[in-house]
Amino acid sequence: MDQNAKAKKFTNLHVKGAPLILYNAWDAGSAKAVVQAGAKAIATSSWAVADAQGYDDGEKLPKALVEEIMAGIVEAVPVPVTVDFEGGYSDDDHELAKNVAKLLHVGVIGINFEDRIVQGTGLYKMDRQAKRIAAIRKAAQGKGVDLFINARTDLFLGSKGDPAKYVGEAIERAKAYADAGASGFFIPGLLKETLIEQIVENVALPVNVMYMEGVPSNARLAKLGVSRVSYGAEPYSRAMEAVLKDATKVLS
Repeated sequence: MDQNAKAKKFTNLHVKGAPLILYNAWDAGSAKAVVQAGAKAIATSSWAVADAQGYDDGEKLPKALVEEIMAGIVEAVPVPVTVDFEGGYSDDDHELAKNVAKLLHVGVIGINFEDRIVQGTGLYKMDRQAKRIAAIRKAAQGKGVDLFINARTDLFLGSKGDPAKYVGEAIERAKAYADAGASGFFIPGLLKETLIEQIVENVALPVNVMYMEGVPSNARLAKLGVSRVSYGAEPYSRAMEAVLKDATKVLS
């Protein structure tokens, strides 16, 4: 299957009310295991990929190493591969486009792209982030790939106070990001059913929820109209716990 066929397949897996479940991988070996378990696509977690290589999250893992790991995953599995690319490793739109083009070159068909200022504090202003998304879309079009840009907002993850006060801005950001060329809208950190449903009902893009303690079950998220559920760093954490448990047993 060629890159654009994989991109189309991946886009079509986002069905409102029948969400794509992504059990996130961190290297070629974990990706192969997840595919053997029946996964229709592979997504990575930036935190897991970085930690597995001995780095902290937050674009501390060298970009060249990200590209190398992603090339290995694409080569190892026959399914579409989407990458958690954080903030794209640049604040400059031209550099950002080049960075994404390198991922496209190794066969990636999707990215997570967040509105948090990775090397600073807070979030990008809505129109600035929309311009960043537009730069990525233009780069993908230049390469002839219908890249799935999963626009992540960090309004909820780690935020203080009532998350309901951020829902209006989230809906506004989703519209701006969609107009700029985003393919999906990712709301990690939002747990409350009524708020998730409010976003789903008011956002045209497929909505992605991240599994974490307190999030409704996958069956319930399907009923709310969610199109994608990702497991983030949870699979990596579970795997490392299993290694620790078994190593402790063997070594003691």
